[in-house]
Amino acid sequence: MSDIKEAGFKSSDIIAALAAVFDGYNDEEKKAQIKKTNGIFELRLKNAEGKEGIWTIDLKTTGSVYKGAAKSKPNVTILMSDETFQDLAAGKTDGQKAFMTGKLKTKGNMMFATKLDGVLKAAKTKAKL
Repeated sequence: MSDIKEAGFKSSDIIAALAAVFDGYNDEEKKAQIKKTNGIFELRLKNAEGKEGIWTIDLKTTGSVYKGAAKSKPNVTILMSDETFQDLAAGKTDGQKAFMTGKLKTKGNMMFATKLDGVLKAAKTKAKL
């Protein structure tokens, strides 16, 4: 799990917790989450120093979270700051508001990006983030 964390990114703790939740799913839960979401999110986060961290949430094939660019073409690439991702995960802001205010940008299927909120909420209840 420690290979998911990135120094200088507070979001990496949240992403590591998300990965732990996915790893803790039994096959049935994993299949249900994959069926419900059916896609790949690539997260590109910029920290306060301007450094970029990349993580992938694969809910199309493996039902896993890993550090680095998506191994297969992501449905959507989401670009935002480390701080914005923390606010999203904590439920302090929603994706649409972040998008409308320019705090969140997408490349690819913008409508698919709206599913990230649901993925974060499902994992949050399981992980107590």
